[in-house]
Amino acid sequence: MNTAANLAPVARRPYTRAAQLPEIMRQRIVVLDGAMGTMIQRYKLGEADYRGTRFAEHGKDLKGNNELLQLTKPEVISEIHENYLKAGADLIETNTFGATTVAQDDYDLPELAYEMNVAAARLARAACDKYSTPDKPRFVAGAIGPTPKTASISPDVNDPGARNVDFDTLRTAYYEQAKALLEGGADVILIETIFDTLNAKAAIFAVDQLFEDTGERLPIIISGTVTDASGRILSGQTVSAFWHSVRHAHPLAIGLNCALGATLMRPYIEELSKIAGDTFVSCYPNAGLPNPMSDTGFDETPEITGGLVEEFAKAGFLNIAGGCCGTTPDHIAAIAKRVSAYKPRCLHEGNTGFLSGLQAA
Repeated sequence: MNTAANLAPVARRPYTRAAQLPEIMRQRIVVLDGAMGTMIQRYKLGEADYRGTRFAEHGKDLKGNNELLQLTKPEVISEIHENYLKAGADLIETNTFGATTVAQDDYDLPELAYEMNVAAARLARAACDKYSTPDKPRFVAGAIGPTPKTASISPDVNDPGARNVDFDTLRTAYYEQAKALLEGGADVILIETIFDTLNAKAAIFAVDQLFEDTGERLPIIISGTVTDASGRILSGQTVSAFWHSVRHAHPLAIGLNCALGATLMRPYIEELSKIAGDTFVSCYPNAGLPNPMSDTGFDETPEITGGLVEEFAKAGFLNIAGGCCGTTPDHIAAIAKRVSAYKPRCLHEGNTGFLSGLQAA
């Protein structure tokens, strides 16, 4: 059994793995994994499982702090990663959505953020290395979530100018997280589920600063969240405005995830595929709408989600396809099978935006 403590340190290799990704994405649609939280729920873990012996006396409830599991139940996280790899995933996200000092402060565990990220990246790295072959290499996407606090929106309806976090606090937290993911063996940095562009800018700034400090530059994938039929992220930007706000980061891919199922996400993915001509496009929707009567908590079966994502591939919108909330290895297997029949979306001739970012190292 692998544990966070006995996994060997990862020797960093500037770009050797990550450099393969752009060419692979030109050849076929790359498959991202599915939901981590949905799969963790299937284990029916209790408070004692989250605490383990190390945190048995901690003063706050810890159930639901999924990022703690790489320290207390690493075998669960490893098994989930391996199930997605068996299903055909090329990219495996680290279990680090909430592994920042800002998010972990809710559990009085901010000092564990760095350790959580290193451990999570090592677990994902070990799983990917186990399943990689010369014909199908697997890659670790170091996941950076939005944090539960927003730099642009007031938490107090009676005080529009109030903020519960500032840019520098976010930047510091994201820098620490990205550094730990790099140390643990991530191939890609995935800044995801963005509902506040200012939070995303803090993450981009921190990651770029880290690359400058270390001399190692990994590809970045940026994924926003359109929260409803307005077609805007929560902080108010349209998909087009969001793209133009973050394109200076030269991401390997720009995309959308979470909040919506594929049906409602389609017009926004189509828009991105048109305007982000020099950048690959990713999409990992929820399994439809929430449904408490469903086994996964969402409406769509693997066949339905796979069919909807197939329509995106057939239309030429996609370079990366996967799943978010409610999706399982069965959903990812269905997506992988369906999209394999289609060519990936082509970048516009003569545009090299993402390449210029990669070559800046």
